Amino acid sequence: MNSKNRKTLYILIIGNLLICLGIGLVIPVTPFIKNYYHYSTTQMGIMTALFAFSQFIASPLVGRLSDRIGRKPLIVAGLLLYGVSEVIFAISNTLLLFNVSRVIGGLSAALFIPTSMALASDVTTIDQRAKVIGWISAAFSGGLILGPGIGGMLANISYKTPFWVAAALGLIATIFTQMVMPKTEIKIEEAKITGTPKTSALKSVLTAPLIILFAMIFIASFGLQGFESIYSIYVNQIFGFTLGTIALVLTLNGIFSLILQVFIFDFLVRKMGEVRLIGACFLLGAIFVFWITQAHTQIEVIIATLVIFSAFDILRPAITTLLTKEGKNNQGLINGLNMSLTSVGNVIGPIMAGMLMDYNTHIPYLIVAVILFISYGITFVVNSAMKREKS
Repeated sequence: MNSKNRKTLYILIIGNLLICLGIGLVIPVTPFIKNYYHYSTTQMGIMTALFAFSQFIASPLVGRLSDRIGRKPLIVAGLLLYGVSEVIFAISNTLLLFNVSRVIGGLSAALFIPTSMALASDVTTIDQRAKVIGWISAAFSGGLILGPGIGGMLANISYKTPFWVAAALGLIATIFTQMVMPKTEIKIEEAKITGTPKTSALKSVLTAPLIILFAMIFIASFGLQGFESIYSIYVNQIFGFTLGTIALVLTLNGIFSLILQVFIFDFLVRKMGEVRLIGACFLLGAIFVFWITQAHTQIEVIIATLVIFSAFDILRPAITTLLTKEGKNNQGLINGLNMSLTSVGNVIGPIMAGMLMDYNTHIPYLIVAVILFISYGITFVVNSAMKREKS
């Protein structure tokens, strides 16, 4: 890897860390906003969903645009809009302004995240891809792990302080990226088959393996959010976990996730291949989600939780790596669709889990376990479809 590409990757990693640090900063403050402004749970739910909905709508369009005009302009625009959304949130005192901020925040994520993944694909070889995506995923995780703790401390000054700090981080990242990131060429691979007319970009990515992989992306995000969104309530009600115990478990998981993504993910991909690794993650997730519903002690739940989150933390970059290898000429579009389907899962997963938990405490996790086990079986279909495509 040459020095120009290496510099680009370092900037992407730093940018992702700053973005996710800013997202994490505001997490401890949202319950205070709900109580301070006397908003209902439904209003807060809509406010949260607007981010993912905006991201869902914009991501495919942004992905295709980045394939045409280049990655850097959209990455810089995403960072700038992120800072703007945090400023609006900091000065907001009405529900409308809060919602506008969330829509702009979702657009900023749609601009930055899939484009940064596409750029990472552009400047790496196939052999380097898993390691680099593991690093970027670790930057995501690192920001989300460190953010809530720092945000909680900043909120002691004022509940708006975390938002101003997040806005400052976005502005710093924007200026730094614009000044330092080199302009890179979009990697285009020539079609191997000549004499046939070119199909549309969207049609070219709707091959059997990619369609199944897109379905897996939705399932992974749906399963993770379905598991994570009710986790604190579930373990508190069933196993008597205190807030301190929950925080400790999630922190341990975050640290373990960083280690996996930075030091072990590339080794696992090289050793097992993406498809086998994805299948193993789905199978482990299914087994240990079911185990939680049958557990009797807190230590069983803690062990199962670490395995489940670790499986999901490996699953997402593994699917992304495989997508970038299969997508070839349409990295922006591929990563845009990836982000859109993730957003849909992030919206539907918590809603469904909450509704099912009101009906029966264990039902959400039993359903998630069944879906993950079915997904494990689908990996064999993916493997077969990929072999047919190659032949």
